[in-house]
Amino acid sequence: MYSFNNDYSEGAHPKILDRMIKANFEQNTGYTKDIHCMNAAKYIKELIDRKDVDIHFIPGGTQTNLLMISASLRPHQCVISADTGHINVHETGAIEATGHKVVAVATRDGKLTPLMIQEVLDYHTDEHMVQPRMVYISNSTELGTIYNKAELSALSRFCKQKDLLLFLDGARLGSALTSNSNDLDITDIARLVDAFYIGGTKNGALLGEALVICNDNLKQDFRYIIKQRGALMAKGFVLGLQFEVLFEDDLYFELANHANVMAEKLADIIKQNGYSFYVDPCTNQLFPILPNKVIEELSKDFLFSLQMKLDTDNSVIRLVTSWATKPASIDAFREKLNNLNN
Repeated sequence: MYSFNNDYSEGAHPKILDRMIKANFEQNTGYTKDIHCMNAAKYIKELIDRKDVDIHFIPGGTQTNLLMISASLRPHQCVISADTGHINVHETGAIEATGHKVVAVATRDGKLTPLMIQEVLDYHTDEHMVQPRMVYISNSTELGTIYNKAELSALSRFCKQKDLLLFLDGARLGSALTSNSNDLDITDIARLVDAFYIGGTKNGALLGEALVICNDNLKQDFRYIIKQRGALMAKGFVLGLQFEVLFEDDLYFELANHANVMAEKLADIIKQNGYSFYVDPCTNQLFPILPNKVIEELSKDFLFSLQMKLDTDNSVIRLVTSWATKPASIDAFREKLNNLNN
């Protein structure tokens, strides 16, 4: 049974594993103060064309979101998110556990707009309600959609006008940036948001996210906060080494592009069989609308998640490809779906 359930079922890319083996008996400074973290940070700063940012290597995405959001907000302030946002749905109330409310906004495609945010601001008018202070977005979103340059620029301008912080969850940033529909460069992101992170866990690393803090006002004492929340790894060089390998050449983007190419092939198979999608495919997450009977048969050979039931006969499933997805797995899916429709 092959898994299209997520993009972190496999371990790490062989280049990363090979480097880890070669470096295994090195003696490194701890807590991300080692040469590998410094090299990785240097590569990322060169990539985003910003030498003035702070870069922190965090074990996981939920920790990164929790750290950045809780450190940026005062006790009475909240963060605005799409209702599908990871902080709202899949982090077990981690943000709320720090004392900060997540204000969720209903969206069709997982993306926020200035108009949606303005409606939240219009509702939260006085000290009897939490005060909106941060906007949280994902790129790609939890529905596999992406922000284009005009959309992110509009959000950035709006947030600056309204004195709101803009934080971008980049757990699948590689997939977004290598999408055929993308017109954003990573340098644009570094210019338009207050903080963002580059996901390694879902793009070929064993674990780890690279948090980039662009706003000087958010930098102070951040390592204290990382340590207090239990996210400052003693063996931080394990994180740095992986990002060093991912960014010393184009490996990070090669892996993300591979996941997208595999998803595109999967999407073509689904379209050829006459099925549509809940949102138009453009990254490595696909959301086809299939008859429940077809879903039941597919589940005998493939792992995937049920996103939602549309009606009594049809549902939306989520299929996710990864840096390690092999063409043979795509072929197997093609054969299975073709047979079900013949």
